[in-house]
Amino acid sequence: MQSGPDRTSNSGTPRQADLPPLANNLPAVEQRAAMPLGFRAGSLVAGIKPSGRPDLGVIATTGESAAVAATFTRNQVVAAPIKLSRAHLNATEATGGGRFGWTDALVTTSGSANAATGVEGDADQAEVNKTLASLLDTKPERTLAMSTGVIGVRLPMAKVRDGLARLIPQLAETDAALEAVAGAMMTTDTRIKLATTSFELRGADGEPVKVTVTGIAKGVGMIHPKMATMLSVILTDASVAPATLFGILSPIVQRTWNQISVDGDTSTNDTVFVLASGASGASVPPASQAGAQLGEAIEAVARSLARQQAADGEGATTLITCQVSGAADEYDARAIARSVVSSSLFKAAVHGRDPNWGRVAGAAGNARLPDEQMLEAAGLHHTEAAPRAGRAPELDLDKLQIAICGTLVFKGEPLFFDRAAVRAAMNAPEVLIRLHLGLGGGTGEAFGCDLTEAYVVENAEYTT
Repeated sequence: MQSGPDRTSNSGTPRQADLPPLANNLPAVEQRAAMPLGFRAGSLVAGIKPSGRPDLGVIATTGESAAVAATFTRNQVVAAPIKLSRAHLNATEATGGGRFGWTDALVTTSGSANAATGVEGDADQAEVNKTLASLLDTKPERTLAMSTGVIGVRLPMAKVRDGLARLIPQLAETDAALEAVAGAMMTTDTRIKLATTSFELRGADGEPVKVTVTGIAKGVGMIHPKMATMLSVILTDASVAPATLFGILSPIVQRTWNQISVDGDTSTNDTVFVLASGASGASVPPASQAGAQLGEAIEAVARSLARQQAADGEGATTLITCQVSGAADEYDARAIARSVVSSSLFKAAVHGRDPNWGRVAGAAGNARLPDEQMLEAAGLHHTEAAPRAGRAPELDLDKLQIAICGTLVFKGEPLFFDRAAVRAAMNAPEVLIRLHLGLGGGTGEAFGCDLTEAYVVENAEYTT
């Protein structure tokens, strides 16, 4: 389907854009690593990857155990490190259901997903974490794991054991050490993903103290999450209970990582961990202003990492940002934004710099709200989530407005616009698509990337 013919307004002149970008009121973020207090890290080449690049990383606490909250893939093929991490979280916090608890360290391996590897793969992962715990003089259940790489390939255990023995004495409390872990997590990524921000809270003595929030992430393919199709670790030195930390994290994941799409495939290893060491001395009680500040900082970091991942999508040349306003509520807005960035037709149009607004309208009309569990995770009460799950958001074509790169191209009917000028504007690192539904005050955004020939080439011979 192609968009309709260009049309003029009653005056015969092009319509002007009246859909500015949505405001981002989150804290400013820098794309760098800044190690929070209470953590140490490091990475090295263990030999898991045939390329000889760094492939083993560890993040550990320097003192007391850190509170941790997590979200994992909802793919039914679940990797061994996720099964282990869920069990360990449940062992340290029985009320958490494998979603939050306590930890002293986490290990990351890259080159083998350790997914679909049977009971041997589960045993391998258990041995990795027992080795890690022994080297750090802690209990295995106080450790967590993340893996990425080829599915169906077991870890080379001798190399991993030797790598851990060499790595643990090298762990450092430096920014560079944390950045090195981000590098060791990479597979087909072309660049490291880092984000950091800071703010002030009251310390134990009532005086203001600096709180740091820093995140690292990897993942540029199999990105279409029912959680977060990638690996990410966010560290903070605030003091916060695990249950409170999970309450902060869960809706943030829905607004950030669950709003990115590269290729429509979800992964077997998706993991987000947020660790809080408490080393700054700044306490975050439940349902407090301090909790709101921490949540804004974590969301700012998560949003930056999600955008970096979408921009670095396999073969991608362009970040696609879709912002929706005027929806009946935020859940409808996010569903429509995600549908637009997930459309293969529109992703291809962006790659060709084709301002085909018909692809946007069609994708908006195809939108569906997520399932009940995801709506509840985003904050919708279960009595509302159940009847809305999987349904189409409210949409009235007569009220719909669409703008591409700042130019209004549809307002209930096709509008005249300078196609050559919009094509030129699309020739940029980021393309902004704005929709206004005219139905309410709901807003939402999503991030994707163009679909290119390079994506096909890269995935045609991924294992060979």
